[in-house]
Amino acid sequence: MSTAYFEVPKPYNEPYLSYAPGTPERDKLKQALAELRSKEVEIPVIIGGKRIYTGRTQDVVMPHNHKHKLGVVHKAGPEEVKLAIKSCLEAREAWANMPWEHRAAILLKAADIITGPERYRANAATMLGQSKTPHQSEIEAVGELADFFRFNVEYLTRIMGDQPSSPKETWNRVEYRGLEGFMFAVTPFNFTAIAGNLPTSMALCGNAVIWKPATSSVYSSYFVMEVLERAGMPPGVINFLPGDGADVGDAVFADPNLCGLQFTGSTGTFQHMWRTIGTNIHQYKTYPRIVGETGGKDFIFMHPTADVREVSIAALRGAFEYQGQKCSAASRMYVPASKWDALREDLLAEVAQIKMGDVEEFDTFMGAVIDKKAFDSITKYIDFAKESSEAEIIAGGGYDDSVGYFIEPTIILASNPRFKTMEEEIFGPVLTIYVYEDDKLDEALELCDTTSPYALTGAIFAKDRYALSMMADRLKNAAGNFYINDKPTGAIVNQQPFGGGRASGTNDKAGSMQNLLRWLSARSIKENLNPPTDWRYPYMG
Repeated sequence: MSTAYFEVPKPYNEPYLSYAPGTPERDKLKQALAELRSKEVEIPVIIGGKRIYTGRTQDVVMPHNHKHKLGVVHKAGPEEVKLAIKSCLEAREAWANMPWEHRAAILLKAADIITGPERYRANAATMLGQSKTPHQSEIEAVGELADFFRFNVEYLTRIMGDQPSSPKETWNRVEYRGLEGFMFAVTPFNFTAIAGNLPTSMALCGNAVIWKPATSSVYSSYFVMEVLERAGMPPGVINFLPGDGADVGDAVFADPNLCGLQFTGSTGTFQHMWRTIGTNIHQYKTYPRIVGETGGKDFIFMHPTADVREVSIAALRGAFEYQGQKCSAASRMYVPASKWDALREDLLAEVAQIKMGDVEEFDTFMGAVIDKKAFDSITKYIDFAKESSEAEIIAGGGYDDSVGYFIEPTIILASNPRFKTMEEEIFGPVLTIYVYEDDKLDEALELCDTTSPYALTGAIFAKDRYALSMMADRLKNAAGNFYINDKPTGAIVNQQPFGGGRASGTNDKAGSMQNLLRWLSARSIKENLNPPTDWRYPYMG
């Protein structure tokens, strides 16, 4: 039982290392890469702290060199799910009753492990397993993950301190506790930080969790799980179940003790999960909390007063960093005709200089897409554009999966503002541009707002402040994370809480107090300090 109100260490955004030539961190990262590359790992299912080797395995390979095997992962099925649910329910009570500051201490320690002794292994695991450059892995597998851990502790502290008013002769208070049952965290391949944040944000609030990481990024997820164990996460609080979606999900959603789902992934999968929960709603012991961040068709909108160079660099970084495999990646752009020739010249000159290849070569800007399934999906869109009379590929368009799943940074110029690649999420290094007439700005803004079903991120560029104000208002529902004169990617914990609306998710803002409140149940307590001794009211006298 807590005997004091504790002030947690003040959180801060983790500074990033540059890995520039001549820096000591560059050498240390290369050593970590060589070490991990030289051996294979066997990744188990982890339930109640015990390693389970199911024998149903899948190879873990490098996306940029898919003949290089990093290890194998054992996949969970319905029987392992049943064991994990039992483990959650057994662990839940002791974990929920543990004073919150001890739960917080585990995440604070995990943050210091990741940013300290395991920094280079965290980066190396993400680079090799997800084909990220040193910069892309550093800002999220180290920086963002540590930020999630530290700031979530701060947010929980603020929530605990949010207490109601107590008039004379009354003491009102609110206690916050986890939900009854177990929770399900389903995490994506593209961010190690998201994979680590979803299960731990739920667990921090006093919940026990089944964590299903994406099998295509299980290499770094297993590393995060090991760090959590090293930091003192008790057995059974987070159960690690890699596996195929239906093999794990069907058994989870069929159990009456499910009380929460936190998901990041595709819109179709999330809608299927929501539909399944709705079908089973009568059998759950409590209404499951549902939080999801899904797809995006993120835009850059250029006003006639915008600076060409600024827009060009934002488009290049926003669309092609990490091969466009970010739900926030710039995927469509609206350019005024008066600026198009200059922008085209600058964009094509810069894209031509992008190096794509092995991320262990530190002059590489783009690695490979995550796997064969993604490669096939993305290249179908490129082929569709090649064959269409409504589109022209003005940069890139090539691809090759003989060594790794490589797709060139591709720019499509569409004459139809509702062309397929302007509307549908591609999740790859493909940017489609539509050129609008300067005197049809209102129509172009309407197109930007209504073309896509998503509303995750978006950016506007202009030098005219009246134009910025007008555009921000016109597009207020088009993006949950909105950027002015900046690329639409790169949200930072405690600076730009992340999430969108429409088909992009429930907008519960990971990296904020709003998200943690979803995993807490509040009990309001009133204590009468001077109870009445007569049932009669004064008016009756």
